[in-house]
Amino acid sequence: MRVAVTRRIPARGIEVLELAGCAVSVWPGDLPPSREELVRLAADADGLLTLLTDRIDGELLDALPNLKVISNMAVGHDNIDVDACTARGVVVCITPDVLTETTADFTWALILAVARRVCEAASTVRRGEWRTWEPLGFLGQDVHGATLGVVGFGRIGQAVARRALGFGMRVLYTDRTPVDASLENKYGARFVSLDELLGASDIVTLHVPLTRETYRLIGARELSSMKPTAILINTARGPVIDTAALVEALAAERLWGVGLDVTDPEPLPPDHPLLEFPNVLVTPHIASASEVTRQRMAELAAQNLISALRGERPPRSLNWDTIARKGA
Repeated sequence: MRVAVTRRIPARGIEVLELAGCAVSVWPGDLPPSREELVRLAADADGLLTLLTDRIDGELLDALPNLKVISNMAVGHDNIDVDACTARGVVVCITPDVLTETTADFTWALILAVARRVCEAASTVRRGEWRTWEPLGFLGQDVHGATLGVVGFGRIGQAVARRALGFGMRVLYTDRTPVDASLENKYGARFVSLDELLGASDIVTLHVPLTRETYRLIGARELSSMKPTAILINTARGPVIDTAALVEALAAERLWGVGLDVTDPEPLPPDHPLLEFPNVLVTPHIASASEVTRQRMAELAAQNLISALRGERPPRSLNWDTIARKGA
């Protein structure tokens, strides 16, 4: 079994592939391979282990006729045209579950850092500007007792809501449909419309996949309906927010603070207007970046590949059943 890996990944993933007898080729660069480089890397590959930075579409698949399975080391799969893969009999796999708690932890890191102006305050110390204790210095927003609005109440959204219980928060959520009443009771959460959530929440956190429906879900109208004291957090995908509208809202002081682990574009250029606002905290897409979690993601991505190449149901696949039915 020949497997191509589009970037260096945690060692455990490569070990799993090699122990299964795979011949593994790894792209050695720090940046993603170009389309041409990816085709050369995977020219004879049976399996391809990809990252969210790799765009997989019909054109690429046609250039790689031997490909049988694509395993994305991510829970999101907006970088992959799943329909094009299914039409060509290529199995697509992802790595959900293993990153849920770590991403929820990091969401809370952003919430607390923005609400309490941690990075702003710490930077003054490094610049030698800390003169004395100030009664009006770096006043932030309380998190305890506030209203948390969770947009997207899947695994990660629920994990974020569970943590809110410790802060004595009121939790609102919105999704395509409400969850079971037992889950609502477990998290003390109430289902509302997006408009109601935005208008009532002190902190809004986004946990939806990037789809046609969620592209720029948070635009000018939605931002204008939020409280001027509200905080907006995004650890989902950058294009869920209309970046231009966000810049306008910040310039008009219609938001108190913003924490972004994902952006549109990604990465942000250093001269991007978002980076001019002191109340905006941007991190480089690291919500799942703990050593243990990334090792588990790499291992699951490798296990997905091996199972599919052996003709077995992968642990986490998006289209295995559809392809299996076609082949029956």
